[in-house]
Amino acid sequence: MQAPPRWFMPVAILALLWNLLGCFAYLSDVMLKPEDIAKMTAAQQAMYHARPAWSVGATAFAVWFGALGCVALILKKRWALPVLVISLLGCLVQDASLFMLSGAAPDATALGLQGFVLVVAVALVWLARTGSQRNWLG
Repeated sequence: MQAPPRWFMPVAILALLWNLLGCFAYLSDVMLKPEDIAKMTAAQQAMYHARPAWSVGATAFAVWFGALGCVALILKKRWALPVLVISLLGCLVQDASLFMLSGAAPDATALGLQGFVLVVAVALVWLARTGSQRNWLG
């Protein structure tokens, strides 16, 4: 195994923190009470109620596998790649549900955030693939 560049570990740690924020957001979302939902805008409530259970499950795959994949990057393990691919697939399924199948019009904030989440997920798959190819991961 070859030593990764110096930037690799800080990036992996930041990615883990990012994914842990996603885990926290997921848990906050699934633990919302009816009175919390009532405080949302009408558009947010429509999106919240329109999403199917499989979409919420896809979000769980995205965040939990993302966090696990980042732990694997920190530990320099090759299994980071398939785990992060699962996370990316979860992001794609979640986005398909949110933006194509829900029938609710997402606002600019949701579009921007989900776009950024998708870019990060793709970048993490690329990082794990590069790390495997360059023998940074064992």
